[in-house]
Amino acid sequence: MTAADFWPHPSRRQILGAAGATFAAATIPRWASAAGTRDPRLVVVVLRGALDGLSAVAPIGDPGYADLHGALALRWDGPHPALRLGDFFGLNPAMVNFARLYDAKQALAVHATATNYRERSHFDGQDVLESGMPGPGRVDSGWLNRAVAALPAGERVAGARALAVGATAPLVIRGPAPILGWAPSGLAAPTDDLVARLMDLYDHSDPALAKALQAGLDADRLASRQGMDALKPGGDVALLMRKAAEGAARLMAVDDGPRVGALAFDGWDTHANEGGATGRLAQLLGGLDGVFAAFESELGPRWNDTVVVAVTEFGRTARINGTVGTDHGTATIAFLAGGALAGGRVVADWPGLKVADLYESRDLKPTTDLRAVLKGVLAEHLGLSADVLARAVFPDTLGVAPMKGLIAA
Repeated sequence: MTAADFWPHPSRRQILGAAGATFAAATIPRWASAAGTRDPRLVVVVLRGALDGLSAVAPIGDPGYADLHGALALRWDGPHPALRLGDFFGLNPAMVNFARLYDAKQALAVHATATNYRERSHFDGQDVLESGMPGPGRVDSGWLNRAVAALPAGERVAGARALAVGATAPLVIRGPAPILGWAPSGLAAPTDDLVARLMDLYDHSDPALAKALQAGLDADRLASRQGMDALKPGGDVALLMRKAAEGAARLMAVDDGPRVGALAFDGWDTHANEGGATGRLAQLLGGLDGVFAAFESELGPRWNDTVVVAVTEFGRTARINGTVGTDHGTATIAFLAGGALAGGRVVADWPGLKVADLYESRDLKPTTDLRAVLKGVLAEHLGLSADVLARAVFPDTLGVAPMKGLIAA
């Protein structure tokens, strides 16, 4: 069966980074889109651990699904029914905000998607996902940072244009383009006297580092004023995910704030007791749902020019295992939300779930290259050319064309 476009309805710098100051320029000037009339925002959310796409957006209309996915399969009926994305796909009931955005044509999902990586190592899979390179290896930059660095000439302005939220900037946003970083360290805030002494020291010995330190301190103060100190290590995962998104959105909402951001969340490796409509996976998906809702709420009218993309390194097995979980797989789901999208659909060249249709007789077969999806967003939303995308952002991918029609006209 084939289904496409289903529609509804410790260095010194590391020490400073641990205190909340990551490499950033002193100012974050405004930049406009290539069209001159839009002010686009792009957020990439990396879900580390490999997401079970068959329990996130379930192909309930596939006759092989219920038996294959067993206790983790979503259903149209029962105490926790799936949310309808048409007659074929059902959304995990934990994602009520995504369903609402989907109905408003501000969200879509791409199913049976994967990078070009076909092994099942988390480390290598995440490396390929975030670096955008043809294979795993030692890479110092990620595709999102290279995309920012390659923005059209009219958008090349001095200062930080990208935001990384977390104790360590995700690989996807590291690279030559300057970034602004914020992460609650859980440590006591430095006294004014200590800050003054540090600034005096670095003003004389390392002006560049002094500039970065000042920018980091400014970011921390801005975060504190906007309530981001509530994000502390430990505690409820879904709450932490939403708080991180709220903080990022507040920084990206201001007139002189960054326009591109990246967040990463661990914990998606569900080998045991995964749960389907309820349980651990549903809690994680509820957290992701809160991320989408937080960006919509905190960005205000700027949500209309925003795309949030949530991706993972690979999927999980189509069959459940003996501990009521799923093992490392291949194809999975990518979530996109934002007012700039042409949403309200599931994009899928559905491969089917018969044993003969599975990848290596165990996994959902990949039919859509995730890089094509990401290229499509970067091309239509940020104005990058297909040539730049194939040579600089995702090297050696001339054969992977950007997906068209993801962004509303």
